[in-house]
Amino acid sequence: MTTRIACLGDSLTRAQFSADYLDLLRRRHPPGDLQLARFGVNGDFAYNLLQRLDAVVTNPPDVITVLIGTNDARASLAGYPVEQGMKRKQLPERPSAGWFQQCLGAVVARLRAETDATIGLLSLPVLGQQLDTAAAQASQAYSRIIAEVAAANEVSYLPLHERQIEELRRTDPPLISYREVTPAAVVGVLVQHAVLRRSLDTISRRRGLVLTTDHIHQNSRGASLVAEVIDDGLLTQSA
Repeated sequence: MTTRIACLGDSLTRAQFSADYLDLLRRRHPPGDLQLARFGVNGDFAYNLLQRLDAVVTNPPDVITVLIGTNDARASLAGYPVEQGMKRKQLPERPSAGWFQQCLGAVVARLRAETDATIGLLSLPVLGQQLDTAAAQASQAYSRIIAEVAAANEVSYLPLHERQIEELRRTDPPLISYREVTPAAVVGVLVQHAVLRRSLDTISRRRGLVLTTDHIHQNSRGASLVAEVIDDGLLTQSA
């Protein structure tokens, strides 16, 4: 029997700049076992996801995963261009932890009310790879909010952040400072990947990064951990 899964999120789910965790999740199962639908939009905040749930609830899947909040967390950091982000994504108010929690709670409430799907909220990938920096601590703080929303709404919490912290501690990565991703940096990755035919993993390795290509977007190692926590948290237990 085929399990229909809707994956909701931002650029990490869209997979133009990240390794494709949907593909990696599919590969963990026999052909035909999973039917995956992608609902990822680059740069989205939790507010933006809340505005585009019609496409999900119109044809409800069996399982829904939500990986959102990286951009909300980034907006809390010094150096993030908040005003530009608000204009680009048409946000009605300045991003904050409280607003993120409100929007994510509203996402889950609607999915619960209008579908019978099993729902899983993923904590955030680690921002950067130095765990004592403001970036990593922001992704941890927003992951705690995600855990609170999952508990309050009685849906599954999928510990991606915790799993990535384990991986970073195990590998003891180089101490490379977090840098906010600029449009030019994104284009640079695309040029290396699409024009120079370098794999995302090669780009990561050349930069000394373990789980990402640019401190935010996932390489295959980071994306495989996304697939792993979805599989272990939602699919293995229902098999």
